[in-house]
Amino acid sequence: MEIEQILDKIYPLPEASKMKFKECATEVKLSKGHILLKADRIERSIYFIKKGIVRAFADLADNELTFWFGKEGDPVISMKSYIENQKGYEHIELLEDCILYELKTEKLQELFSKDIDIANWGRKLAEKELVKTEERLISRQFRTATERYNDLVNDHPDLLQRVQLGHIASYLGITQVSLSRIRANIR
Repeated sequence: MEIEQILDKIYPLPEASKMKFKECATEVKLSKGHILLKADRIERSIYFIKKGIVRAFADLADNELTFWFGKEGDPVISMKSYIENQKGYEHIELLEDCILYELKTEKLQELFSKDIDIANWGRKLAEKELVKTEERLISRQFRTATERYNDLVNDHPDLLQRVQLGHIASYLGITQVSLSRIRANIR
């Protein structure tokens, strides 16, 4: 997915604003397994996925908890670093070889102060990320594991082909054994 499509998916920008944005973005290619963002540090860049898939996870005492998957067109961002300039709590791992657009947060802040359309784009980015987070929280609190799995299959069927079942089980908040049972019952 090209940067213009990604930007417009968040909030349509005039061509002049898109050009300013594009001038500041760098395309980077990274390999599967690379940790793009790390917990306990302030991240100075945000990314947009041109090609590939990533997961966000947190370290727990005895395992990892996957709480988000990103794929083509999605922003990859530590909101705590982006908004509060504080250390983030998440790791972002590349699950495939990826092509990303990187934008330094400092440069984005400059664009916000100089271009009202880009500032509004940034507001829409934060709003959309908040809604996604709220939907994940509500789903986790009020839906059964089977319902969450069915939602995942219906909303993102490609994830099942591209992501290890262990990561999907973690995302659903269940064990791999429970995931196998759910999948067997659905068949």
